[in-house]
Amino acid sequence: MTSLVQLLFALIACVLGALYLLGALRRRRPGEPPLDKGPLPWFGHVLEFRRDTVKFLQRMKNKHGDIFTIQLGGNYFTFIMDPLSFGAFVKEARAKLDFSKFAKPLVERVFSYIPLQDDHKFLQTSSTKYLMGDGLVVMTQAMMNNLQNLMLYSVGKGDHKTWQEAGLFSYSYNIVFRAGYLALFGNEPLNTCGNLEKAREMDRVLSEELFHEFRKYDQLFPKLAYGVLGPSERMQVMHLKRLFWNILSVQRVCSRDNISGWVKEQEQDRADQGMEEYMRDRYMFVLLWASQGNTGPSAFWLLLYLMKYPEAMRAVRNEVDKVLEETGQKVKIGGSLINLTRDMLLKTPVLDSTMEETLRLIAAPVLTRGVIKDMSFVMADGRQYNLREGDRVAIFPYTAVQMDPEVHPDPNTFKYDRFLTPDGAKKTDFYKNGKKVKYYSMPWGAGTTMCPGRFFATNEMKQFVFLMLTYFDFELKNPDEEVPEIDVRRWGFGSMQPVRDVQFRYRLRF
Repeated sequence: MTSLVQLLFALIACVLGALYLLGALRRRRPGEPPLDKGPLPWFGHVLEFRRDTVKFLQRMKNKHGDIFTIQLGGNYFTFIMDPLSFGAFVKEARAKLDFSKFAKPLVERVFSYIPLQDDHKFLQTSSTKYLMGDGLVVMTQAMMNNLQNLMLYSVGKGDHKTWQEAGLFSYSYNIVFRAGYLALFGNEPLNTCGNLEKAREMDRVLSEELFHEFRKYDQLFPKLAYGVLGPSERMQVMHLKRLFWNILSVQRVCSRDNISGWVKEQEQDRADQGMEEYMRDRYMFVLLWASQGNTGPSAFWLLLYLMKYPEAMRAVRNEVDKVLEETGQKVKIGGSLINLTRDMLLKTPVLDSTMEETLRLIAAPVLTRGVIKDMSFVMADGRQYNLREGDRVAIFPYTAVQMDPEVHPDPNTFKYDRFLTPDGAKKTDFYKNGKKVKYYSMPWGAGTTMCPGRFFATNEMKQFVFLMLTYFDFELKNPDEEVPEIDVRRWGFGSMQPVRDVQFRYRLRF
């Protein structure tokens, strides 16, 4: 009888444990946000969330208001949908809300990389040194040299009046990715290629091959991040990871010429901390994806909007011509290639506004923190909610502010001058409920986890567009073609990609 009772208690304990793991026992406590566990034990709302994050979060907001807790794949996420309350989320101490609590498992799953305790600190320090300020001057020049090699190597050779056709997304992503990769990870060494022209040719060939493999990985990334790859896809991802670990191995990267200080210092930091070389190889792939996974797609949308909106194209082109004129540079047959510097890129308020408007429409990261200990969260209107240790807190600026018609009137329409004042300065005054919104657009995140490479990424896109406008005639093959829809499978992962490419044609102007 005793053993039967013990067995019964064991079964009850197992059942209760299973129910707890599945989330069936979770109840909303007094003072907590509204709780919506979803239709499926443990999975909760994950299927609808993955299917279309924007529509799902809007439905939850309509149902529960501007703060609510939902279950997604065994984890509980509290979403804050009031942009006036974003400041409390961004500024909360890491002792209560910590990005690494969420990021580390994701990085391990996606890149098989195990971060150091101070990994993010090393990244921030190196990025401040090499991707901002004086360091950015050097990187801007490196980016320009590589863009010229990829885009203008045929200048002065043959007939350039023939139009070439390509997919705009493929072209933009290809050029910006390859130039950024070469600027950061260096060029083929002269001592093995024999001469500069051969080395530049090898840069073009090998970076093209790298981009082709990167796109395979990029297309699998959302399913990999959610952990829903099929068996054959898991094999493909593992094959691609090994390929990149080999191509970007520390030994191979360190043998290249012109490696950026950003890459060299971060590799050295981890070596000094005792990280094994095979793990540092993996980190090189993390750096490649983090630096080049979003700029190319963003450049596509920027060029597309310019071609779809002639007024924007004229305004940006006039500004580009003015900047060149002020520096005494002129594009002409047989002349030197233009030298586009960081200082020149600081004189483009119209292009800046056009790019910010593009990012408002297409940048859609989910910003997430882990709750380190039980805490209270105070909304902008004074309401206070209790958050549980082990849960996660998130904001989705795309829905909450970037597409809010009160903050940005007519939010679905591209307006190149939305972020310009009447006198042509940068506009920063946006309002909701009569109150100024500090975080009116958040393509780069915010706070301590704001993208540390945002200034370099911005310059990459501006340099690409600057060269396109200066050296090429280009137009949509079908001017009446509608702007493609966003691929909803990528919501939450930075810059969005289109569901289809758009054909355009281009030719050298000179």
